[in-house]
Amino acid sequence: MTFWVSQSLNALALGGLLFMLASGFSLIFGLMRVANLAHGALFMLGAYLGLAAVKAGFGFWAAAASAAVAVGLLGGIIERTLLRRLAGRTLPQVLLTLGLAFIIADACLMMWGGDPMRLPPPPELSGAVRIGDAVFPRYRLFVIGASAAVALGLWLLVERTRAGAMIRAAVDDVGMARAIGVSASTLFTAVFCLGTALAGLGGVIGGPILSVYPSLDQDMLPLALLVVILGGAGSLAGAFVGAYAIGFIYTFGQVLVPDLAYVILFLPMIAVLSVAPQGLFGRRLG
Repeated sequence: MTFWVSQSLNALALGGLLFMLASGFSLIFGLMRVANLAHGALFMLGAYLGLAAVKAGFGFWAAAASAAVAVGLLGGIIERTLLRRLAGRTLPQVLLTLGLAFIIADACLMMWGGDPMRLPPPPELSGAVRIGDAVFPRYRLFVIGASAAVALGLWLLVERTRAGAMIRAAVDDVGMARAIGVSASTLFTAVFCLGTALAGLGGVIGGPILSVYPSLDQDMLPLALLVVILGGAGSLAGAFVGAYAIGFIYTFGQVLVPDLAYVILFLPMIAVLSVAPQGLFGRRLG
């Protein structure tokens, strides 16, 4: 029982991190039809920026906030100066974001080196708590709660605000949204900033669990893609369900059948796509 409780909590923590990463990716793809392959690199960049801020003497929370803002601003610059010039051209957009991923990864390697580094958790969340017979790190419980808070905040934004109504309208039909007066240009930039800021925040929040190392982006991006494909592009509910499903499958797959972990990871995606090509909660994209 201790094993199942511990691994289930680990799966919830991983699922929460994947939601922070994949929710932004899903919103960007659902709204702009841009497969941002630099998303994993921005997650890694956020982790490195948070680590640098902590080493410079800032607290963990200030480091997390500053990294999210910095990565979000970088995302806005990328959208305004690069992606906007390639609007509607899918292949050039994919190649551009892939190139940016390589550039960001190499820049991080040049600035911080190739050795894995651990981002220390805030002192108030160090140590462990006892849950039944299991002992579980307090920080991982915080990650579970923080991801749920982010999910609630995004849901309130999308479902209960005027900005959210514009996002939903543009996801459903961007042409019609423009026709009724929605400023698609501003909306695209705002959503891209929000999505990349969530990636940067996720990198800092995940740093104490995953550590910070040069190939972190390559490890996280495929999982985010799986979440979006499984849940459906543009759907927060899909990102939420998909993230936790992948979190459980990946965690228990690595522990129980490590040689087949990736096979087991991709099987649910194949099963879902055979029935619902747009994902569990996604809509067919025009």
